[in-house]
Amino acid sequence: MINTLIVDDSALARNILRDFLEGDSNFKIIGEAEDGEEGIQKILSLNPDLVTLDIEMPKKTGLEVIEEVIKKTSVPIVVITSHDTAKTAYEATVRGALEFYSKDTFTASLSPGKRHEIYETLKRISGVKALKSKTVVDLPSLIQPEKRKIRAVVLASSTGGPKALSTFFSLLPADFPVPIIIVQHNSSGFDKSFTQWLDTYANLNIKVAEEGEVPMAGTVYVAQTDWHLELRQKTGQDCFLCYNDNEAENNQKPAADVLFRSAAESLRESLISVVLTGMGRDGALGTQRVREMGGITLAQDEESSLIYGMPKAAAETGCVDMVLPLQSIPGELVKLTK
Repeated sequence: MINTLIVDDSALARNILRDFLEGDSNFKIIGEAEDGEEGIQKILSLNPDLVTLDIEMPKKTGLEVIEEVIKKTSVPIVVITSHDTAKTAYEATVRGALEFYSKDTFTASLSPGKRHEIYETLKRISGVKALKSKTVVDLPSLIQPEKRKIRAVVLASSTGGPKALSTFFSLLPADFPVPIIIVQHNSSGFDKSFTQWLDTYANLNIKVAEEGEVPMAGTVYVAQTDWHLELRQKTGQDCFLCYNDNEAENNQKPAADVLFRSAAESLRESLISVVLTGMGRDGALGTQRVREMGGITLAQDEESSLIYGMPKAAAETGCVDMVLPLQSIPGELVKLTK
């Protein structure tokens, strides 16, 4: 059983989360707290396996709760927030929260597939310390690719992605010579707040990708939520970004596989793909396609990944050129794009 504590000043929100979590027999609600101070007290006394935490609360905010609790225990914390506190929720992931969801997610219209995905993510998060001690998957030998002209980098991340990306972009220089295009699995409507928040950590310009836009060096393009992003090229013309409304892949929309495939077919050997922390397999088949078309493929290692799902799946294809710690990837990209 995953003993879970719900911390939220709204009785309605607590009831909704309780109903959602009790929809899976693996979760047991062992308590609720109505404000931040009570939340801290119950986290430390009840020692839950998982905490869901609101941001805006009386007495102590969610950020203050995280800062105090993390000093004393490594309990997994998931933030449940509203759109108007989204930037603060991303900041919570840097302070120690492992994931966050919009309160709007937990409605009657939540699809069975998305419900299952959230349950599985919460289960993995609740056991994140145990997962860290598991044996590392056999990785392909590191290959130093031949030098070639690189025209773009495509990147995938999910659970643990915001914190990883804040570190990643703080280490990339302002004169990075090619565009970077990201699929981060975000809640619906959180793309603008995500880009605004991530921009505070980056030396590059970060923006939401727009239909028909031509990617430029020095800029990072973030996929909109609920649409697949592609990088396409017409004969004799520049590459451009476009969206499609096709079915979700790997239960994700946008899916990194869609971006990686389209970019590989457009740029061939002039592309680099990167898969960072996250649950599931999104990005694995895309990585394989990038390699098949002659591109360079990188993935984050297990030790530095919050959830070693997506990078592990990519590595297991046998098509990853380099498996690296998060902090080493920006420097390697600089070398590869010179």
